[in-house]
Amino acid sequence: MTDETRGTTRRALMNASVAVAALAVAVPALAGQSNPTPAPASRNAGPRRQGSAYLTLKDGTRLFYKDWGSGQPIVFHHGWPLSGDDWDNQMLFFLAKGYRVIAHDRRGHGRSSQSAEGNEMDTYAADVAELVAHLDLKDAVHIGHSTGGGEVTRYVARHGDGGRVAKAVLIGAVPPLMLRTDKNPGGLPVTVFDGFRAALAANRANFYRDVAAGPFYGFNRAGAKIAQAVIDNWWRQGMNGGAKAQYDCIQAFSETDFTEDLKKIAVPTLVLHGEDDQVVPIADSAHLTIKLLKHGTLKTYPGLPHGMCTTHAETINADLLAFIQG
Repeated sequence: MTDETRGTTRRALMNASVAVAALAVAVPALAGQSNPTPAPASRNAGPRRQGSAYLTLKDGTRLFYKDWGSGQPIVFHHGWPLSGDDWDNQMLFFLAKGYRVIAHDRRGHGRSSQSAEGNEMDTYAADVAELVAHLDLKDAVHIGHSTGGGEVTRYVARHGDGGRVAKAVLIGAVPPLMLRTDKNPGGLPVTVFDGFRAALAANRANFYRDVAAGPFYGFNRAGAKIAQAVIDNWWRQGMNGGAKAQYDCIQAFSETDFTEDLKKIAVPTLVLHGEDDQVVPIADSAHLTIKLLKHGTLKTYPGLPHGMCTTHAETINADLLAFIQG
C-alpha cells in the first residue's frame, strides 16, 4: 500500500467515524420525538393528522394518502402517471410554513389499488370528495398539476361547495380540452394519444424513461442540464402504478372536456403554465382556461417546461405561497 493510498484510507475511516458519532447523537434525539405532544385539535384536524394511511372507498378501492401538519389544508393532485410523491418538495415547503399538506395517489397510481374500473375524471373527482369528507377538510386550497389540474377542476366544480374549498391552482393543467375536435381545433390530434397508448402497451418501462428524459422536464432542449435522479424518480413513480389504470387515464386526461366545469368555479383560481411546455401546450390550455374562469389569475413562465414544479421549485413555491396568503 502506498503512502497516498494509506492517507486516503485513513481519511475515509475518520469521516466514517464522524458520521457514526453524529448518528449516535441524532438517533436518540429523533427517537425522543417519535411521540410528540399532540397539537390542539382544530376543525381541519381530521382523523389522521400525521403520516400516511389508506382510505377504502365506496367501491372497495384503497386510496393511499399522506397527511402532515396542521393549519389551513393544501391538497396536492399529481399528474399522469405519477403519484403523490411528485409533490415532495412542495409538501415539505408548505409544511414548514405552517400548513397542513395532503397528497393522495390517484386510483391505479402509486400505492393505491390498481383499479381496472373507474379510471376517468368523474370517479377521480368523487374519490377526492370521499377523501376530503373523511379528513373533514374545510377552506382547503387544491393544487393540481397536469392531469391533476383536470381532477381539481372537476372536483371543485362538482363537489367543492359547503366551505370545503377556499382556492384552486392549476399548473400545466390539461383543461379545457387537450383533444382536437371541431369545437377545439387547436387541440392535439388523437394520433398523439394513440401513440401514448401504443408505447405504453409495447414497453411501458422504456416509454416512461423516454418521457422523463425528454419533453416532460425539457431535458431534450439544447443546453438543458439533465438531472438523472429526477428522471429515475419519475420512472419509479410511473412504474409503481398499474398499467391498465394508466392506460385508461390517457383517455381521461386527453378527451375530457372541462369547459363547463371551469365556468362553474367560483373560488379564486391561479393558473400557472410554462411557456415551453411540450406536454400540455399553453396556447390550447392556460390561454383558454383563463377566459372561462370567473376569478382567475394567469401567470406564465418563459422557457419553463411541463415539469417546472420540480425543475424550478423555488420559483413556483414562492408564487403559490403569495397566492395562498393573498
